[in-house]
Amino acid sequence: MSAMETDDTSVVLSSSATSGLSLSLHPLPILNISEHLTRRKLQTKNTDPFVLGALLGTQNGREVEIVNTFELAVEDDGESVDHTFLVSRRDQYKQVFPSLEFIGWYTAAIHPTPKHVQLHEQFTGYCSAPLLLALQPTLAIVSSADVNAQTLPFKAYEPSIEIKDRTSRSVFIEVPYKVETGEAERIAVDWTAKGGGSGTSLDSHLQTQRSAVKMLHERIMVLVKYVSDVIAGQATKDHATLRALSALVASLPATENIGFRHEFNTEYEDVQLTAFLSSLTKSSNILNDLVDKHIVLTASREDRSTRRRNAPGRQGDWH
Repeated sequence: MSAMETDDTSVVLSSSATSGLSLSLHPLPILNISEHLTRRKLQTKNTDPFVLGALLGTQNGREVEIVNTFELAVEDDGESVDHTFLVSRRDQYKQVFPSLEFIGWYTAAIHPTPKHVQLHEQFTGYCSAPLLLALQPTLAIVSSADVNAQTLPFKAYEPSIEIKDRTSRSVFIEVPYKVETGEAERIAVDWTAKGGGSGTSLDSHLQTQRSAVKMLHERIMVLVKYVSDVIAGQATKDHATLRALSALVASLPATENIGFRHEFNTEYEDVQLTAFLSSLTKSSNILNDLVDKHIVLTASREDRSTRRRNAPGRQGDWH
């Protein structure tokens, strides 16, 4: 199946052809597909393994939601879907999630090829117009003309028929999508991002900060490389992107300004003082609780000693 990436014949219509679908993508499919690709890379020792899976979701007219996924198996030839496994897994999910239907399939590819069209036809028996969700493992700069101007390396496609020179062929139309998150999904994603409950809260906080700084650094380097390539004439000049970069740079504070540095130091000292006072107050409360417990314990001991001294002797009562 690695040959899927070798055919350069375009089966995606130009950006002038738009889809009327309103597509929503939930976080769970994003995590499942990413994990599937990463695991296959480690298992096969291949940087570009073939992954295949099914999309589950709901459809109401032209409104589609991708809610969940499951992996698919292929036959020994490596090009045919194992339909027995697909039907079995679909029915199992249907028992647990009755509202979810088979709405498409996913794979990892830079762009669809004619062999993806052949693979796509194997899913038409389960859905009249199955969607294709492609994970693009390579990072590329997103131009402003992209229908999916998103930071996620995913693209969604809707099947269509192109009629040209009295002949027809199956093609794909790129579908814009939005990421939709429910309250339970936000909690789960936040819990996963913090390490799944393992380690201390400080460790999770530091890991989150480290990941955020690392991602920021990577994206800054992408922008720097793009500007360098534009200056060197190796990249196409996109005025909208350059204007956005100029506005971003202009909005950054002048860190070498004396007034900014003075204000920053003042706020930093205020934060440190607030943290110190909070720790001091907490320590005082703990000390007060300890003193109160000591007083109660001492008083109870003194009361018991007093009662023993004042109690009448019992030995004389027996004589």
